[in-house]
Amino acid sequence: MSVQEDLVRLLFPREIVDYFDCTKVIEVDGTLNFHLEELNVAPAGYMQEQLESKGFLPEIRVQDFPIRGKKVYLHILRRRWRVISSGETISRDWDLVAKGSRMTQEFGLFLKKIFGPQSGK
Repeated sequence: MSVQEDLVRLLFPREIVDYFDCTKVIEVDGTLNFHLEELNVAPAGYMQEQLESKGFLPEIRVQDFPIRGKKVYLHILRRRWRVISSGETISRDWDLVAKGSRMTQEFGLFLKKIFGPQSGK
């Protein structure tokens, strides 16, 4: 594991590390901006389906806890896919992820509040 990966694991909840890639960090006027992209990993329930990545939903900007006295913003890009067999457009259902062992219910509710209704539902 690289030093950068270790740092990301210390800074972010496990859910961010498990489902997102930190693509860049920009400091502007004492504010840290972390840019996160959802990994291209099929959502639960679609592992056996043939999916085509259809890019990302609009970016969400979330304020996080300060680091060393600097404001922190997470710029989150959630992925969307098209199910080849049905043409349905889907995105990860954060309620289902929260019920699993890899995410706390609180984090799932936090994401649901931020992202609102799921696309393709």
